[in-house]
Amino acid sequence: MWRREEELRVESALDAERFIEDVGFANTLTDTRRSGPSLYIAVCGRRDVSLPRNVQKDEETRLTWYLKDEVMRRGRVYYAKLAGGRSMFVAPRLISHFATVWMPRRKHEREVLSVPAQRVLKVLRREHELATADLRAESGVNERAAFTRALDELQRTMKVIPQDVIYQPFSYIWMLAEDRWPEQLKKRIARKTALREIARAYLASAGMTQLGETARASGLSRVEAGLGNHQLVEEGYAARISRGVYALTSLTVTSD
Repeated sequence: MWRREEELRVESALDAERFIEDVGFANTLTDTRRSGPSLYIAVCGRRDVSLPRNVQKDEETRLTWYLKDEVMRRGRVYYAKLAGGRSMFVAPRLISHFATVWMPRRKHEREVLSVPAQRVLKVLRREHELATADLRAESGVNERAAFTRALDELQRTMKVIPQDVIYQPFSYIWMLAEDRWPEQLKKRIARKTALREIARAYLASAGMTQLGETARASGLSRVEAGLGNHQLVEEGYAARISRGVYALTSLTVTSD
């Protein structure tokens, strides 16, 4: 499912979208040192993958970057910097679950978001989409580092997403996440359910998880990831092998 075999490797935007739908969520440019499925590893089609020092000259890295841009433009899966500031893809079926965990309701934004983030968000709610330079100017958050932090914060809380990228000159085009995914982001799901389904998606693609692996891959805290996995054990979907180690029940039954 992680496309770590040559005959299964990802070569097109459509391949990438199918991969993301299969695994539920995936990193963009991570190698075997990071837990979880990765678009870069899927493009390489190998298990033992390490990012090269000079990524600009590496064909597999360039293809991953190109596919990331194409998938982002097509808008059929969610893409942004999510938990931990990592660029991640999320399948439509899990957007509501991720939003339950990380997206504050509008009435709580003043308590949760920084002032610069609130200013950037206010502009986008008026204009709906803007290039990076225009958004910085309109928001009045002129200090580059503060503006970058505000955008990262808004992506992490699933308020803003990049919808396109221009390379000459380089700029992202930003939009409200709710404009692209209105139904998914308005849908209310119990937090307990969200944790369970995020854990289910990861275990379904991994087959077995080691201590802390679900948390590292998804961005959940270890406590939250544990709560999700515990629910899977209770319903019989997963088996607890040892502390923090879970496997699909179907695999444990087969091995027995």
